[in-house]
Amino acid sequence: MPSLSDLQRSFVAATLFGDDAALAALGVASGKAETAASIAIYRNNVFANYRRALAATFPVVRALVGASFFSAMVEAFVRAHPSRRGDVNRYGGELPRFLGGYAPSCRLPYLADVARLEWAMDQAAIASDADPIDLDALAAVPPERLGALRLRLHPSVSFLVSTYPILHIWRANQPGHEDERVDLAEAGDSLLVARGTDGVFAQRLGPGSDAFLRALAADADLTQALDRALIAEPSFDLGAALRTHVADGLIVGFFGPTRHPPENTP
Repeated sequence: MPSLSDLQRSFVAATLFGDDAALAALGVASGKAETAASIAIYRNNVFANYRRALAATFPVVRALVGASFFSAMVEAFVRAHPSRRGDVNRYGGELPRFLGGYAPSCRLPYLADVARLEWAMDQAAIASDADPIDLDALAAVPPERLGALRLRLHPSVSFLVSTYPILHIWRANQPGHEDERVDLAEAGDSLLVARGTDGVFAQRLGPGSDAFLRALAADADLTQALDRALIAEPSFDLGAALRTHVADGLIVGFFGPTRHPPENTP
């Protein structure tokens, strides 16, 4: 007798891929009109759910390619990357990479990077919360120890680099946006995506800030992060950067060189 997992795999193969052998494995005779119709109804419902979920996560991708193209793309994606979790609203992380190799989208070479931006924004929206940094505790750190501190970024923070102006493309496809013209010859983007007090946002980073924040995310101490920022941008202003990133809620904690506590403690 087939195991439950075997039956589940056969059911997926029958519904997503139209596999007659899988129908037989389920003990359902293929070729009967009523059976085919029942499976088709279930299949249509499954793909409709995926289309709704992915359209909610990737609305700009859908706007760029149109509803018909998007529907066909979703079906191809689902067959290539079936969901491995019950919550379809957490599904779609593989779509950017899929689009990079999806032949029908080759005329839109920026599409995969736009999808990466939308996925990063979706993940930022559901990332864990974090309390603001304890500025009094930070002020109490002796000056000679400041360079060894490691600053903790908000859990929603991520970084993207694209050779295309994907932030402009994203903004041009927001409801009510008046400027819908994007020149693909514009400079590419180095972006920060995070969730602040006013919600999820994406912003361009200068070379210094990009190097500084990436170094902090990679567990560099303050001295190391500053060195990398100055290499990328000799005019980088550490004080101004710290004030901005703390005010924006990007830097939420700090710790010394030998311990990594979860709270905002020195």
